[in-house]
Amino acid sequence: MAEKSSKDLEQHPEIHRALTVGEVAARSGVTVSTLHFYEAEGLINSWRNKGNQRRYAREVLRRVSVIKVAQRTGIPLAEIRKALATLPEKRTPTAQDWGKLSARWREQLNDRIQRLMRLRDQLDGCIGCGCLSLQSCPLRNPWDRLAADGPGPRLLDPDFCNVDGAASKNTMSEPACRRRGARE
Repeated sequence: MAEKSSKDLEQHPEIHRALTVGEVAARSGVTVSTLHFYEAEGLINSWRNKGNQRRYAREVLRRVSVIKVAQRTGIPLAEIRKALATLPEKRTPTAQDWGKLSARWREQLNDRIQRLMRLRDQLDGCIGCGCLSLQSCPLRNPWDRLAADGPGPRLLDPDFCNVDGAASKNTMSEPACRRRGARE
């Protein structure tokens, strides 16, 4: 995109002024309460003017856009916050910054896509939940052997373990994760 000439800036001086919370909400497509939430979570910053009203640098629009894109792809806010913390707070994330951020999330997205495809393909068959009510259950989960690996639909979502074999929060024990990893 071409840089703005001084003549353009003179004709459109409002383009560089600070934005109100309502202006950011209107331009970014998120609600005012969402902006307040993002700010409370440390994802964006504002300052107060002399009238004690919030003001945002125009660059906040890109940060909000990055947050929205990441959320739409299923990236948790904690991951988004961690990634944005690597960027200087006052600088607009550049294309290079976005490349780094998106590269961090690419593997997570690929894993999520694989789980969704597995869900789509196995939804009408045995999912390893232990019900043993379908004809395919005795073949895929005889005598509910998958129960030893932990709770839930073991065939549908076996990724209760972290990549390194450690148990994820609210899932199976670490020994069960290691056993599962050894079988694969």
